Amino acid sequence: MNDTTLSFIKEDPWRIFRIMAEFVDSFETLSQVGPGVTIFGSARTSPTDPYYQATVTLAKGLAKHKLAVITGGGPGIMEAANRGATKVKGKSVGLNIELPHEQAGNRYANIPINFHYFFSRKVCFVKYSIGFVFMPGGFGTLDEFFEVLTLVQTGRIPRFPLILFGREYWTGLLKWMRATLDKGGFISQGDLNLFTITDDPEEAIGIILDYERKVGPPEVVPKAFA
Repeated sequence: MNDTTLSFIKEDPWRIFRIMAEFVDSFETLSQVGPGVTIFGSARTSPTDPYYQATVTLAKGLAKHKLAVITGGGPGIMEAANRGATKVKGKSVGLNIELPHEQAGNRYANIPINFHYFFSRKVCFVKYSIGFVFMPGGFGTLDEFFEVLTLVQTGRIPRFPLILFGREYWTGLLKWMRATLDKGGFISQGDLNLFTITDDPEEAIGIILDYERKVGPPEVVPKAFA
């Protein structure tokens, strides 16, 4: 028996149980929350930043309409979203990830869930949301945008509202996508219509509420990964 086999026997089965436990615990909690909207964005955005303030306004509006606000649970934009939902006594979910240096959970998430694995956390973002807002952010935000966009594009999840907030931030990327992906034939015709760009929190809220009205009450809202 070689070292690789011994390592698998000692470590990997227990890792599988830990992964299962993350899914069981998070599914059990989030299944009681009702339909939610996930707001992604930078952990580095300060409370004085206009995008932070816009996120607070956006989250307050969503929570007032009985939609849970779901974030990564950390600082910056995530804190702003949880803060806005909490201000109006809404459901404020923080799916915090354990990182060695960067992220600690913010105090505004009244439904905190901790994760060790990025992939199980990502499943929960998508499984319990009926809309997604992408505020300006870094690698993580871009990763989350393209991952959710790919799931919609390939039909793995319903065509939930995908909202890019902040024209100034997103315009350069969208210009490249049109010039390179669309014109180069790397994506299908109409794929760039799968998301909306806005600078207005009220417009973002309206898009999500229109979708919720079209699909019906919470018990019949389409679920991702059903």
